[in-house]
Amino acid sequence: MEESKRVLIVDDDKHISELLKLYFEKDGFEVSSCYTGDAVMSMVRAVTPDVIILDLMLPGMSGFDIMRQLRRESDVPVLMLTARSDTLDKIIGLELGADDYILKPFEPKELLARVKEVLRRFHSPGAARTAEANKREVVTYPDLVVDRIRYAVRIGDREIDMPPKQLELLFFLASHPNRVYTRDQILEHIWGMDYYGEQRTVDVHINRIREKLDVIEHPLWQIKTVWSVGYKFELKEQAES
Repeated sequence: MEESKRVLIVDDDKHISELLKLYFEKDGFEVSSCYTGDAVMSMVRAVTPDVIILDLMLPGMSGFDIMRQLRRESDVPVLMLTARSDTLDKIIGLELGADDYILKPFEPKELLARVKEVLRRFHSPGAARTAEANKREVVTYPDLVVDRIRYAVRIGDREIDMPPKQLELLFFLASHPNRVYTRDQILEHIWGMDYYGEQRTVDVHINRIREKLDVIEHPLWQIKTVWSVGYKFELKEQAES
């Protein structure tokens, strides 16, 4: 018999939390609830959830700050709840490491389905990576090391702080040098084929990665925009030889 999954619901609206608790328990989940941002991390450590439903607007620590702290300790899947329709809020949340988002008001059945999909992608052996990329977990070029075992990126002699989705995207492109990928292909490989977000998410992640890579000169490689197509990790001949 499959072990039940643990979901942590973080929302200061107790009516929403109780409603979601009923839906998730009916579907076989174990449910914990948290109502303030300041209590989230201690709750995560106590109950070790399999997935977190996180409201962005909380008393105490905000949802964005929680994401920053959470991703320093855990890669647990997170689905954000937001009452805002601002695209930038969604992109910031995804960039910080959230796996999906849903706008309030929402149907509990849809949220349940989205949580199941996030868990399926997270636990799928092929999620966010191709067969070729699975063969190696560390990509090395002159002045660049992308280590998916330790989830670390080194540029020159310094280690760079990079959220999980940025690291996965950099690793994916660097694992396939000089090959062009469309935004849709990148979304499918990194976020999953059923991702509900927008292509602009890819552009924002690429820009953030470039800012971090550009702390030193790197003439032998670059993330290059192929206009009207997508992106590629361009590797110069000197680095290939």
